[in-house]
Amino acid sequence: MIRIVACGTLKEKWMKEACQDYTKRIQNYEAIEVVEVEDEKASEKNSDAQNEMVKEKEGQRILKRIKEDEYVILLDLAGKPMDSIHLAQHLEQLPVYGHSRVTFVIGGSLGVSKALIARANLRWKLSDNTFPHQLCRIFVLEQIYRSFKIRRNEPYHK
Repeated sequence: MIRIVACGTLKEKWMKEACQDYTKRIQNYEAIEVVEVEDEKASEKNSDAQNEMVKEKEGQRILKRIKEDEYVILLDLAGKPMDSIHLAQHLEQLPVYGHSRVTFVIGGSLGVSKALIARANLRWKLSDNTFPHQLCRIFVLEQIYRSFKIRRNEPYHK
């Protein structure tokens, strides 16, 4: 079972359609669930302390949706970079070590709380670039789908 727990909702129609498309493709290989948690409103005028409070609130909402037995891959700019092949290999090895439930976590626009970082089994740096967290959901779904194609030596368009 694969889960994505994401902070915020997708607003643009094209983003929703892309996520639905990749979710449908992934379901041919494994069950997948996408869970959205409410994001916290944050003014650009917030102090650092206020931004930390926003991350803590969002982090608590996310942590409530993660089960104890789940292997958590947190998207994090300070995480470990992995290309598609390494991600596929990593996901393939998880069941060998007793991890049948994998949850990808996408935090809010300000980042993630320290508690969420502490809960993560792996911190994954998706890219050196910065993307909107909503767009990251599409990228993560695409990489999950690609990992199944790689693991099964199936062709994938380039």
